[in-house]
Amino acid sequence: MDPDATVPRRSSLPLPGLLLVPLLWSGLALGTLAVDGSPRRVLYDLLSEQQLLEVEDLSLTLLRGGRLGPQSLPPDLPDLDPECRDLLLDFANSSAELTGCLVRGARPVRLCQTCYPLFQQVASKMDNISRAVGNTSESHSCARSLLMADRMQIVVILSEFFNSTWQKANCANCLTNKSEELSISTLNFFNQFNNTLTCFEHNLQESIHSLLQLRNYSEVCKNCRNAYKTLSSMYSEMQKRNEHENKAEPGTHLCIDVEDAMNITRKLWSRTFNCSVPCSDTVPVIAVSVFILFLPVVFYLSSFLHSEQKKRKLILRKCLFIIVHLFS
Repeated sequence: MDPDATVPRRSSLPLPGLLLVPLLWSGLALGTLAVDGSPRRVLYDLLSEQQLLEVEDLSLTLLRGGRLGPQSLPPDLPDLDPECRDLLLDFANSSAELTGCLVRGARPVRLCQTCYPLFQQVASKMDNISRAVGNTSESHSCARSLLMADRMQIVVILSEFFNSTWQKANCANCLTNKSEELSISTLNFFNQFNNTLTCFEHNLQESIHSLLQLRNYSEVCKNCRNAYKTLSSMYSEMQKRNEHENKAEPGTHLCIDVEDAMNITRKLWSRTFNCSVPCSDTVPVIAVSVFILFLPVVFYLSSFLHSEQKKRKLILRKCLFIIVHLFS
């Protein structure tokens, strides 16, 4: 009989695994394998990593008194193809990056201007899953497996959350039409916003003594008035342009980054520094107000004069009628 025929092939996994289990534990018990203090090292020369894990699992099963299960998994067990796993992993990594960006930009609000590349990346990964991009026959099964295979549909829920957050923040109003970069008006606004905050900080540092004693912010109000007025005017222009472009959608807002930046500046200007911007059109405002107040007086006076004139005309007619009747 050929001696080579009795040697099992290393590619057949179940049989070598079963044969090596008693060998492993008997060797450990006798100490024959612990040459370098690591019995696992000896097995690496005999088995691959996957085979070693299978051997250890089988040994633990025998020690616990369990029975060996089937030699292979059932063919209908749900599993992902390598292509589907890659799509899911790409979406998971992009989602994690976008989530971190959204949380970091929560306060002060910097969602749109810092996270829009990551949002576009997540949207692109979701499109890849939905369309199941690929040339293999398993492409369409990826979309079914990742989006419709269970009741929870985690990938769909997460994608809808990102889209809802992006829409509520109105980030599209801060970006160009193709959402590839920040719009010129948004960049100009934030440049002016940074200049205004720099002016606040610079004048606060110069008047630190008065801040500690009397909390006098007159220097800030005087030196930063032009910067604040410019920022407020830019914000008003952006609001008007947004209302003009969204006539069919009343109540639309600017993107949350711009609104939050303007709210911060107004609170600093009015509440913290107690500053105010005097109205440059004071005289016309006063004139219009006085005119409106005198409108009721003019109305009642004209009504009175008109009624008195009618009374005189009636008296005159009566007198003429009497005179004509007497001489007739």
